[in-house]
Amino acid sequence: MPQRILCKECDEVLYEGDLLKSPQDVIKKHEGKCPECGKELAFETNAVSVKPNGTKKS
Repeated sequence: MPQRILCKECDEVLYEGDLLKSPQDVIKKHEGKCPECGKELAFETNAVSVKPNGTKKS
């Protein structure tokens, strides 16, 4: 099943692919900031939502 990690602020796709990656690895890849809006990225377990592919952020 594909994985998609989005910026909470602007919905920029930070990672999308079939290989599961940890949020910490994705944050490190982007040096801790969203490349689109500049928001500081952090992984918050209470802010995680798992949805079937093709659904929009609510």
